[in-house]
Amino acid sequence: MARILVVDDDRTFRRSTCALLRSDGYAADDVEDGQAALEALREQRYDLMLLDLRMPGIDGLQLIEALRIRGHGIPVLMISGFGTVDLAVRSLHLGADDFLTKPVEPDVLSNRVAELLERRPSVARPGRPSPEIIGRSSAIRETLHKVDRVAPTETTVLITGETGVGKELVARAVHRLSPRAQGLFLAVNCGALAESLLESELFGHVKGSFTGAVRDRIGVIESAQGGTLFLDEVGEMSLGLQQRLLRVLQEREVTRVGAIRPVAVDIRVVAATNKDLQALIRAGRFREDLYYRLAVFTLDVPPLRERSEDIPLLVQHAIDRLRARVPQWGDLSCSPFALRALRAFDWPGNVRHLLGAIESAAVLAGGQRIEMQHLPTEVRETLDGPSQPRYRAPGDGDEERARIRWALERSEGSLTRAADLLGMGRTTLWRKLKAMQLTTGGRELDAHPH
Repeated sequence: MARILVVDDDRTFRRSTCALLRSDGYAADDVEDGQAALEALREQRYDLMLLDLRMPGIDGLQLIEALRIRGHGIPVLMISGFGTVDLAVRSLHLGADDFLTKPVEPDVLSNRVAELLERRPSVARPGRPSPEIIGRSSAIRETLHKVDRVAPTETTVLITGETGVGKELVARAVHRLSPRAQGLFLAVNCGALAESLLESELFGHVKGSFTGAVRDRIGVIESAQGGTLFLDEVGEMSLGLQQRLLRVLQEREVTRVGAIRPVAVDIRVVAATNKDLQALIRAGRFREDLYYRLAVFTLDVPPLRERSEDIPLLVQHAIDRLRARVPQWGDLSCSPFALRALRAFDWPGNVRHLLGAIESAAVLAGGQRIEMQHLPTEVRETLDGPSQPRYRAPGDGDEERARIRWALERSEGSLTRAADLLGMGRTTLWRKLKAMQLTTGGRELDAHPH
């Protein structure tokens, strides 16, 4: 039975929606604001969230952003009485899966909920490979073989690999193939939060322990009882927090900020990094004793350039996802020439870089067949060479402008994130924006890109 969380400050709407969901055969819970939703997600696994846009405290858009920072993959159906195109687009860009405007007809809501639940990735059962890890190459098969070996144990795992290779997917596979599969998988990006916020997020706090601590809060470590805690970008953690994490691993207990007595915890820790932790140890930025606690078993996820034979499978996977997400793109496909160029490129941003390029190309292709002229310039040049415009359409400059506009919109004006989506350096993107006289989200560019 799928379990659904309804988040809305309108009590009448919450109760009527839960009644409808239960009549459709789902389990349903409701909370009144974003903070309560975060707490509910720490204590219970949900298959779908129905989320209001405007609420006191943490509103719907802020909650989606918070879930993205934490690496929480729950599908979200945004439902709002303030339905504008701009709000719908913004919520979808932030990570919502769909958007409905109040009032919602019961049949419409029931059908949309059923559709979103059907799109969920199937959960891998013990003994079966993770369905999200795409590939048949020897490199990825070796990684999955190691996952199969370590998953049934209680061993702490350190996952290494470049940005965008899919380290969290590997961590989720370890969890799903483990005896803890029925417990929670909670992810925290250690590089996405300030130190004080990360400390409270991980360890929790007691009321009055600092300004703004108006009530007790359970941290993610406590919330992961019986499950798996995934620490992404663990190399970004401060030395002070490293010491506290080391104590959790050694003593199997956690002390909330401002508390005196520790609480025993039963968790498995899986950490990930794209940095050389040994180099950080030599530089005095990472504790050697913590490293050896985390790296009991190491899984290295290969970069995409070492498994180029998997690119056709990844491209088809991306196309299938886009078809499901955008119904009018049912004819979306990729030409052999374009696929050849995609296979030849090195993909410095790895799988994330490839998936972003496919979505950008699909936009330029209008949801039809992706051709060479729809691909990023650096991908086309892999086959053509920079001075060979064989596959470039006459309006190539306009297409690059459209691609850059798409990346800026998707990244909400962030040069760093837009450059990552486009697979180019931040300075290179800044120069192109200056040359094209474009702005980032309505703001004029600074004189320097840094």
